[in-house]
Amino acid sequence: MTSSILIQQLKKWLLQSEQATTQSNADIAIAVDGESQIAVVIDTLQVSPQGRELICSFEGLALTAYDDGTGCWTIGYGTTRYPDQTPVKAFDTCSLQQANSYMQHDLQKFENAVTQSVKVLLNQNQFDALVSLSYNIGINAFKNSTLLRYLNVADYQKAAQQFDVWVYANGKRMQGLINRRAVERALFEKRI
Repeated sequence: MTSSILIQQLKKWLLQSEQATTQSNADIAIAVDGESQIAVVIDTLQVSPQGRELICSFEGLALTAYDDGTGCWTIGYGTTRYPDQTPVKAFDTCSLQQANSYMQHDLQKFENAVTQSVKVLLNQNQFDALVSLSYNIGINAFKNSTLLRYLNVADYQKAAQQFDVWVYANGKRMQGLINRRAVERALFEKRI
């Protein structure tokens, strides 16, 4: 069996198997020696450095905990729970190094949520935009969103339009969220 046939068969198997929900946005690499398979590596998407910068720019950096306006205490770059799942409390403080560590931990949760929820292929810009959205609205809201339902039937245009729905906090339309969603939507729609 040639390596190209082996790669095609592996991709087909992954997309048909239970692995498809967690591997649909993965790069697959196979090392072969002649006709023998040596190794298979599956690499899922991660937020790009530009995506991380985008999220950090919207979240802002706070080394002292603050109420985000919805009654949720936040520290660092939008962290609401520490890696040990302890909630952030009033008067908590952190260093820049801790804020970056919390951000990396949080990003992994949101990357995993997007990877596990999205059933269609994404480019890097789409992935970054969706992680930014879910970072802001939360995993449950993302998983139950109309945006995700449209996306999972490959209606990318209607999915993009749904970014504009997520502009409210406590029932009030917020300019900061309007601005953020416009940037996320433009990123989602941007070709690579």
